[in-house]
Amino acid sequence: MNIGFIGGGTMAEAILGGMLDGAVAGADDVIIGEPVPARRDYLAERYGINVSQSNGPVVDASDIVVMAVKPQDLPKVYYDIAGQFTDRQSVMSIVAGARIKALADGMQHPGIIRVMPNTPAQIGEGMTMWTCAPTVSQAHRDTTAAILSTIGDEIYVDDEKYLDMATALSASGPAYIFLILQALIDAGVYVGLPRDVARRLALQTVKGSTQLVLQTGKHPAELKDMVTSPGGTTAEGLQALERAGVPAALVDAVNAAYLKSIRLGQD
Repeated sequence: MNIGFIGGGTMAEAILGGMLDGAVAGADDVIIGEPVPARRDYLAERYGINVSQSNGPVVDASDIVVMAVKPQDLPKVYYDIAGQFTDRQSVMSIVAGARIKALADGMQHPGIIRVMPNTPAQIGEGMTMWTCAPTVSQAHRDTTAAILSTIGDEIYVDDEKYLDMATALSASGPAYIFLILQALIDAGVYVGLPRDVARRLALQTVKGSTQLVLQTGKHPAELKDMVTSPGGTTAEGLQALERAGVPAALVDAVNAAYLKSIRLGQD
């Protein structure tokens, strides 16, 4: 199956690299439309794919066209390629906040797949939620699942409303984790650890804790209780987090991002 990309940025490259490594498509089957000459040359040399300065050739050559542009660039893309699709084609969008109906109206094409990845996709550890219009063929659904599985885990949902929730939790989530990691590192320095040691301790602790949940299948609360001895240091630290409202702040952060995603989709 021929896959095209409109936009050759970081996330497009992550999907491209995973797709090629996973043999979902070959380099000869891929074309990217990228306006920046240096970026276009880099992608062609690094991956051996076809490239184009304009978007029209991407549409003409592709079965699935991946929309990988910034939201503010959508009107220009609509102007370039609206009405140029055939019934055999689908558009896979990773554009934040862009609803299926808005994309279908802008493209003048009903076959829309909406995808919400996150940045760990760059190292094959992403989490992606996706959905699609009823007109998208089963073959294109299967190919989408295959592509997304090369950059991490993927979940298909029938209702588009869940993508706003995924935006708030998994797409924005890495930033929350990075903030927490930075705070843990700074805390280690505050109590007297060298910064490089604090960094190693914090990173491996978060990585190992995540793997423990995944591999044991235990509820995080159960694992938390296993670490927490009565009257011990962990209990003292957890009490400080509760007093500071950290658990509630995380809930508020996800909810705020969720509401923002809804508003963006209404603009």
